[in-house]
Parts: sequence; C-alpha cells; structure tokens
Amino acid sequence: MAARPYSPSHIGSVASGYTDMRISGDVKGQLVEVLVEHLDHLVPMLERGTLDADPERKTLDDPDRTRLNYNRTRELAIDRLGDLESVGSAAVCRLIDDLEAHLKTVISRAEELAGKQRVGTIKKRHLEGALESLNLLATEDEVGTPATISEDPLDGLVGGSTGGGVLTTAGIRSLARSFARSPVQDDALEELLLMYYDRAGSMEEDLKASIAAGSVQSILDHLHQMKDFMMLGWMKQALILAGEEARSEGASKVTLDHILQVDSRL
Repeated sequence: MAARPYSPSHIGSVASGYTDMRISGDVKGQLVEVLVEHLDHLVPMLERGTLDADPERKTLDDPDRTRLNYNRTRELAIDRLGDLESVGSAAVCRLIDDLEAHLKTVISRAEELAGKQRVGTIKKRHLEGALESLNLLATEDEVGTPATISEDPLDGLVGGSTGGGVLTTAGIRSLARSFARSPVQDDALEELLLMYYDRAGSMEEDLKASIAAGSVQSILDHLHQMKDFMMLGWMKQALILAGEEARSEGASKVTLDHILQVDSRL
C-alpha cells in the first residue's frame, strides 16, 4: 500500500513559517507535489550514499553528516521538562538542529582562536576562550534558557566556499526568523543588508590600510575578522539584538526601528 502524501493543510502550516504572507489553497496543493517530486530525487540519492558508506546497512541514513543521537537527545530533553510529560519528534529534530548549530559555532570560534596561535590542535584554552567570547553574543531569555546562535541556516547564502553569491533580502527573509526569533519586516531586512555591505566596505578599507602599513599582526587580525564577518557572524548578532529589542517592547515583529537601534551597538 502506497504511503499517502502530505496534506495541503499540513504543508501550508509548515510553509507559513517561512513567509508573512497568506498562502492560497491551490498553492498549498501544488507545494505538496513539489515536495513529493523532490523526494523522488532525494531518497534514491541518500540510498546510494548510505549503501556506499555501509553495504550491510538496512536503514536509510544521511551519508554526508553524522547527527546527534535521536533517542539520547529525546531522553535528555525529557529529563529537563517542567510541566510537559513527553517530547515529540518535531521537538527532537529541532533540538538536534539547534544543538548541532551551537556545537558548530563553538568549534568554529575555538578553531579561529587556535589559528591565531598558529597551532593545529584545538585545546582546552581555545575552547574556554571561545565560550567566553560567545557569552558576549548569547543572552538569557525570559525563562533562563541560553539563546542559541545558529550557524547552519544562512550557510551558502553568500556563495559558500566559492564566495561567488550575493546576499539578498529574498535569500534571508525566511531564515532571519531563526536568529531574531520573530518575523522580520522587509524594510528592516533591506536596511540590515545596507548596513552589512557598508560594514564590509569599511573592513576592506581597514585591511588595505594594514597591508599598506606592512603590519603583519594587524593584517592577520583583520583577516580573522573578515572570515567571521563573511560567515555572517555580524548579521546573526544584529538579528539577535534586534529580536531582543522587539521583545522588550512587546512587538510581534522586528521593524526598521529595531534594526536602527542596534546599529550603534555593533
């Protein structure tokens, strides 16, 4: 018996998290077809990769990525519940995504510190320095849970490792919410992009000045700053701060005013 496809209402509910606009019924139905067609491509690709990695395996896996253990994450989440009794699969997937993103952030920062010291191993001092640095970016929310800083959602939106892409409002609209933790209005995103490219121009000029002055340490410092900047660390921090501003005012969306308020803090 063939599996039933997703229902249009379910797909509509999922898709509504990526836009502030209303989605018509016929679009929801077409989106079901789009996703099922994409599965026609994804599943055989993952199946081939799974068997290439482990010919004896009987369960489909993600051959390109080692994930946190699902059951262990679920058990750890249950131990930390207050008023609820169990943890659903959607919550486990969300927790795994957030935990892996947080892990990537910590390791990337520790790697950067190790690189500055020109060593090839991340050591305890680098991890401690990374955690201290991240404390400047992550704040406690109303219930005392550290706000996670996601690396994954915007990866590749500026061209990935090739650097050939262009960051656009359309490219970050559906993902900015992950950092601001609230919907972000288009004019706010447009202003943020202008600020981003202005900052990129300033950093480029600073690097050129360091090169002209012949200061090796200054050049290295600027290169590390630019690496973090191109990984969208600055933009993520701006969205986190803007989201905090919006919530402190009781606003349901991040507006242009919230973006302008955080400009002086970056």
